[in-house]
Amino acid sequence: MAPEIAHAWRRTLTGRGRVRVERLAEEVGWSRKRLSARFRSQLGITPKHAARLVRFDHAAHLLAAGHAAADVATVSGYVDQSHLHREVKAFTGLTPTAVAAAPWLAIDDVAWPASSPARRPSAVIAGVPPSSWMGLTDRSRRMG
Repeated sequence: MAPEIAHAWRRTLTGRGRVRVERLAEEVGWSRKRLSARFRSQLGITPKHAARLVRFDHAAHLLAAGHAAADVATVSGYVDQSHLHREVKAFTGLTPTAVAAAPWLAIDDVAWPASSPARRPSAVIAGVPPSSWMGLTDRSRRMG
């Protein structure tokens, strides 16, 4: 794998899918078009699709850990809960609630250790306590 593609993939993973393709292209010194073409030829998907998948994976694990969909949408970088709903539906054909209960989304103790915030529904996510998540009210957190 080309070092530029490896860098773009690492940044996509560490940013949990919340990275702009334009920014990745700047970082590796390529145009957006060249990065997309090389990324696709080496990984089989475009950087944008990879970012969507990584962001979805993060959100799905938070849902499976018992976090409310509205909170997951906020901390995962979705514009709103309906955006999360559309992405979950597009990737799985299920609703966020169904994904949260899906047996195929068992929490992996190696990837998601028990000490991970994603494993504790009432925990702080991304360093921000639930009470501070974009000013969400208790009512909106229960609407999951």
